[in-house]
Amino acid sequence: MGPGLVSEEQQGGPDLFVPSAPTECCWAGRGALHVATLGMRWEVGTEVPEGSGNSQVSLVASGFVRLVGGDSPCSGSVEVYDRDQWKAICDSQFGAKAAEVVCRELQCGTALSVHGAAHLGEGAGPFWDRALQCVGNESTILFCPWGAPRDQHCTHGNSTHVTCTQYTGFRLVNGSTACAGRVEVEVLGTWGTLRASCWDLSDAHVLCRHLGCGFAESIPGGGHFGRGTGPVWRDSFHCDGTEAHLGQCPVTALGASQCSHENAAAVICSGPARPMSLRLVGGGSRCDGRVEVFQHGTWGRVLDEQWDMQEASVVCRQLQCGEAEAAYTPVRAERGLGPVGLHGVRCTGHEADLSLCNTSLPESPPSAGIMEDVGAVCRGSRRVRLADGAGRCAGRVEIYYQGRWGTVCDNAWDLADAAVVCRQLGCGGALEAASSARFGEGSGQIWLDGVNCSGAEAALWDCPAEAWGQHDCGHKEDVGVVCSEFMALRLENSDGCSGRLQVFYNGTWGSVCSNSMTTQTVSLVCKELGCGDRGQLETSSVYAKLSGTAWLDHVECGKSNSSFWQCPSTPWHPQSCDDLREEAHITCNGAAKVRLADGGRRCAGRVEVKHQGQWGTVCSDRWDMSDAAVVCRQLGCGVALEALQKAHFGPGSGSVWMDDVHCNGTESALSDCTHNGWGQTGCSHSRDAGVTCSGFVRLVGGDSPCSGSVEVYDRDQWKAVCDSHFGAKAAEVVCRELQCGTALSVHGAAHLGEGAGPVWDRELQCVGNESTILFCPWGAPRDQPCTHGNGTHVTCTRKDSGWDGAHGVCGGGRRAGWALGCAGWGTG
Repeated sequence: MGPGLVSEEQQGGPDLFVPSAPTECCWAGRGALHVATLGMRWEVGTEVPEGSGNSQVSLVASGFVRLVGGDSPCSGSVEVYDRDQWKAICDSQFGAKAAEVVCRELQCGTALSVHGAAHLGEGAGPFWDRALQCVGNESTILFCPWGAPRDQHCTHGNSTHVTCTQYTGFRLVNGSTACAGRVEVEVLGTWGTLRASCWDLSDAHVLCRHLGCGFAESIPGGGHFGRGTGPVWRDSFHCDGTEAHLGQCPVTALGASQCSHENAAAVICSGPARPMSLRLVGGGSRCDGRVEVFQHGTWGRVLDEQWDMQEASVVCRQLQCGEAEAAYTPVRAERGLGPVGLHGVRCTGHEADLSLCNTSLPESPPSAGIMEDVGAVCRGSRRVRLADGAGRCAGRVEIYYQGRWGTVCDNAWDLADAAVVCRQLGCGGALEAASSARFGEGSGQIWLDGVNCSGAEAALWDCPAEAWGQHDCGHKEDVGVVCSEFMALRLENSDGCSGRLQVFYNGTWGSVCSNSMTTQTVSLVCKELGCGDRGQLETSSVYAKLSGTAWLDHVECGKSNSSFWQCPSTPWHPQSCDDLREEAHITCNGAAKVRLADGGRRCAGRVEVKHQGQWGTVCSDRWDMSDAAVVCRQLGCGVALEALQKAHFGPGSGSVWMDDVHCNGTESALSDCTHNGWGQTGCSHSRDAGVTCSGFVRLVGGDSPCSGSVEVYDRDQWKAVCDSHFGAKAAEVVCRELQCGTALSVHGAAHLGEGAGPVWDRELQCVGNESTILFCPWGAPRDQPCTHGNGTHVTCTRKDSGWDGAHGVCGGGRRAGWALGCAGWGTG
């Protein structure tokens, strides 16, 4: 087999695979391909890279690969065009180097992530049965060598998902070392600078770590490293400091103003790791976690038998993380597994770094005590975030303290307190200080009560308040904020998926002008609102003066933008246009997204619908099995077993989007059913609707929902699975899917008896790491005939305490045969 992509029909010489495009092609001499009709875009006469093995013909078929089902054309499941159809690619036949080539070919930058289990679902078409073996520098995957399929059977359940990023390079320039300088970012091949006004220490930490330069020591301003050249990118990164790459951070560019080169972002990093460098791993920030030390070119664990605050203080000081708040020994699950860098550390607590303490190297004789991994929590680990809001700058206030997230009680909560949170998050000023769990009830610890800020503090924990963890509150009193930089999107109409396009900014809804608006912009609006992935732009033909606010114009989203908020536009201005004919109206084509929450598994829970970009619930008035059937079908969860009412799975949060839903049971999506209108309801969350769907697998006839004979749901009926078609890895997947722990045993002779129903005639070939057996490859049956006498019995490790084995009921008398553990029932 030649190193190139080959056609089975081609004989002799180096091989070339020529994809069958929807065109008529003819050969016109060696080394050229002429395309008569262009159903796809071809570039003809391109030189083939030397050594590719593809010397007979030169072509680039830019329509041979695509990414589908993602947030943008630059993310999604990989498909190639072969023999007149698009085909998915197995994750076992596609690696990181191939992902780099795909991103480059699609002009989407570089690969940010590549992983399997793309969750395409059923009916996604055929798959490609070849293994790509790219070097990584090819200009198109047509030039990648390929081989025969690997042993793993390939189905859509283990296809490949790739996310590309337009940020193709990062560097620090004009500094005295490679780890200090003006920040420059390469966007699709063009280098430019970032705005210092939108650059903070969390962003800088991520960049330093990505460049192998440790952590950020400072972010000097005022053109400290000289004037840049090239464009000044408007992109604002919103990192929390834990990301591995700036491309993983949320980004906004919408409405940003231009900046000069005199105001470029910069950073001074601590520098590359050197002997006795430290880091904290496994925590929620760079300033808490298990201690590791750099020795002999590798990171090693630090072990000690008397670790205390003196040693932790030195660690925090060396990492510039503020004062030490705790010294601890990690629990077993959080202990390290790698080599040991130090064992035995004795500090006075005043040393500048750990190398000045009395330490013992691994080769030294150990002390008589029990050596264990050690950890530290520094003041610099404290963080604040906003949860369960519609965006980054609105939501329930949560604080990370002592390694745990917790909430704030609303006693005395006011705008001065909210202003500190908004400023701390870079979200502008405070528009609202929300109380009474407006953004839903949190969980875990309530960290602060009686907060009384002046409004000038740098962080919420600098304000006067009760001692940490001292309160007389419940989570129904959790606080929230809405900041001036909070942005939201809507289509102003009763259905929420068509109408005048408006954006919420600085506390006011305003129109969006249609000048230069691209089809990708329209698509992202519809996706953002949960209204499908496409739509039509409409404008008025009647001249009139536009009344009210018009915030934006020239919104020009590109294919590399995965969010409306990343798109470039003119700066925010309340009169961006004044002609009614310029006002954008959009009609989206697509169904509202649905999910199930708090049910203990994928196919059971409270029904939630995404509308206007926000998740909300459904009122259970008139909720019945026909409605539940539509939800189960839309989610690929089999048939409806129960239509549950009155917040059976617990009350949700946010809006109650739908009420008096009436489906006939045949609709393809819940949003196709009749209802009172989006948000038109007098319902509270105490009446949230829920469903239990059959799912695809269950265990029946055992002494709990987590043991029994395996059955799968296929063609409207439950079917037993042969022991010859089911192994230990498949058992692991079943137990995981049913939230029953891990597989304790799997054996045949399930003794189902006669009349137990049909038998599934397929063989499961799970790898063992799938989240559901829907994603396991499957093949034809083996030679052994399959009957109920040789069914499969699985026992998982978890047995729920709510199970009544004597009566076969779980709490409220529900049948044991349903594939749902007790923990998933009535947990609300």
